[in-house]
Amino acid sequence: MRTEQGVLRTSIAVTVVVAAFGIGFGLLSGSFSIAFDGVYALADAGMTVLALWVSSLILKSSQGVAPTGRFARRFTMGFWHLEPMVLGVNGALLITVSIYAFINAIFSILAGGRDLEFGFAIAYAVVTLAACAAMALIGWRANRTLRSDFVSLDVKAWLMSGGITAALLIAFVIGYAIEGTQYGWIAPYIDPAVLALICLVIIPLPISTVQQALADILLMAPPDLQKHVDRVAAETVKRLGFLSYRAYVARVGRSREIELYFIVPPNQPARTIEEWDRIRDAIGDAIGGDVDNRWLTIAFTADPEWAG
Repeated sequence: MRTEQGVLRTSIAVTVVVAAFGIGFGLLSGSFSIAFDGVYALADAGMTVLALWVSSLILKSSQGVAPTGRFARRFTMGFWHLEPMVLGVNGALLITVSIYAFINAIFSILAGGRDLEFGFAIAYAVVTLAACAAMALIGWRANRTLRSDFVSLDVKAWLMSGGITAALLIAFVIGYAIEGTQYGWIAPYIDPAVLALICLVIIPLPISTVQQALADILLMAPPDLQKHVDRVAAETVKRLGFLSYRAYVARVGRSREIELYFIVPPNQPARTIEEWDRIRDAIGDAIGGDVDNRWLTIAFTADPEWAG
């Protein structure tokens, strides 16, 4: 549990168990909300498998152990761009599943609700809530060190699943309590009503993740990174007597893509390759950041057209 891959593998294993448990109890109890909880968990497990694969590719690439053969030749610029794609698809999938479940819940309410076995439903909710809380806590504690977007989204998914299950537990206890009373007519509506309410709550939760993923895919420049790179470049221009610079930055998942072009006076004294490399090293040190997940290009030219 000390690595991103370890956390994700554990999450996948527990998620598959919880999903199977939920679908089984959903069929036994006649609860669509429990079955939805299981399907939701299963969809999340599938996306976590994909996230684990991408995370492994990025880690190997940053450590210089990139895949060999045809696969490596097709991704010569690394695998960072896959991360926001996976995060975006994951968030969009969770939103889509929730919208679908909400529509089904409304149709069920209009059809008069559905009867279910509250005893089975309560047993399921208690066990699943404990599993969700444990996994969210484990992932949160691990991510204080890892600071991984994948683990962060996984923790959010466990919290969402836990919220769903907690609401189900409350509703099932209420339904069990009112069975056989004057309020018993409400019982068939409890399952679809609580499912509709839960969907309304969880649909907006992945939106921020999808928005950030789209910003990464579209190569939108993060304002703080742009400001930092501009400051370093401007100081370099002033210190070395260059004419100007062009800076291009983007956030792509965990990576930072930075391209710097310095416009050098045509009549400036010549420098050796080693001297230019020392200037590049100084600029790279000033920019800083996670070197293993940074794509930094620094070029010098007397022709502004080469700088874009």
